[in-house]
Amino acid sequence: MKSINQSKSVGQRQRSMPVRDDLVRRRREDLRRRFRPGRVRLLFIGEAPPASGRFFYRRDSGLYRAMRDAFHAIDPTVNEQSFLSLFQVMGCYLIDLCPDPVDHLDRQSRRATCRNSEASLARSIARLDPLMILTVVRSIETNVTQAASHAGWQGEFLHLPYPGRWSRHRDVFVATLAQNIGALLEPATAFQFTPRCPEGPSAGRTSG
Repeated sequence: MKSINQSKSVGQRQRSMPVRDDLVRRRREDLRRRFRPGRVRLLFIGEAPPASGRFFYRRDSGLYRAMRDAFHAIDPTVNEQSFLSLFQVMGCYLIDLCPDPVDHLDRQSRRATCRNSEASLARSIARLDPLMILTVVRSIETNVTQAASHAGWQGEFLHLPYPGRWSRHRDVFVATLAQNIGALLEPATAFQFTPRCPEGPSAGRTSG
């Protein structure tokens, strides 16, 4: 009897997981949409939301901190309270290739999930029609360029290393983004930048 009850309990937990995951996804996407600009100029694309539950638009991820630091390097008035609003006003938006976390998957499953997400990303790119696409994870460059091609999108890419794991990647990310972002956004808003070339490597920049 105990075994039957345990099996029922496991089955109930398994059935509840998709419902909970859907709720988490809806809440995450609702928050993301709150910060969608009226006109997307720079579309940042990540691989997927982290399995940890951290999220750029919750201001608690490594990517958020690196992005904020890059904008702060251009304008020291950018701070914790103002960054996301300025990010939106300046026409910047962050979306993900995959709608759900993939960092808990094995390499083969992770790659397959990324490939299977290209069609959905293509629709998002076509709908948002950004002036430029910036990838924030090296491993998804091919997926993103394929999706952009399927969307019929033509524009420039800036490929950046993910800044969260290694300090040198973070340095390259911040330096490369700070080096380019001022010139890209200068005509967009009254938010004034004084572009400067930071010291350090710029190996993170590629275009295609």
